[in-house]
Amino acid sequence: MKGVSIIALLLVCLSPSAFAQWELQESESTLNVVSVKKSTVGEVHSFSKINGSINDAGEVMVNIDLGSIETNVDVRNERMKAILFETSDFMEAKISGSVNVNKLSELNAGDTYIESVKFNLSLHGVSREITSDVQVTKLSGERLLVTSLKPFILSANDYGLAEGIEMLRTVASLPSISTAVPVTYNFIFKK
Repeated sequence: MKGVSIIALLLVCLSPSAFAQWELQESESTLNVVSVKKSTVGEVHSFSKINGSINDAGEVMVNIDLGSIETNVDVRNERMKAILFETSDFMEAKISGSVNVNKLSELNAGDTYIESVKFNLSLHGVSREITSDVQVTKLSGERLLVTSLKPFILSANDYGLAEGIEMLRTVASLPSISTAVPVTYNFIFKK
């Protein structure tokens, strides 16, 4: 009986946020990639369908619907889906990792912290660890902003995408498309 009352006391003393899950807000979040063609022309592309969460253990999951690529050119959208991402076989990219929930629970509205985070990116049948410098800001008691401090560079070669980039270059009659792709994100999570 004594053990039960200690557990009950701990549950009462713990912050309710310790048990809450944070859900990614798709309409307020962005994930951008930059392609560089002809050595000097950079173009920003985004994904309109992303979802994810941070659970009470600090485990982070973000899913990116690769079919939601937006390049602002319809034919290029279709080519990216079919030739580069091969969405018929690889519909999603997944980001997984973990954050320090104690740091999150200590934040007050307006507080921020910066850290270097390691996470796994699963893309095109390959999973690799990536490090990203992030800034976490508590916007309110129920909202977090997680943003990249600087782009991380995704190597198309690491994910078996170089051949698809070469095929895109040929189809578009371009002299070059870079296989180094800067990626930035701005994620809003709500409890």
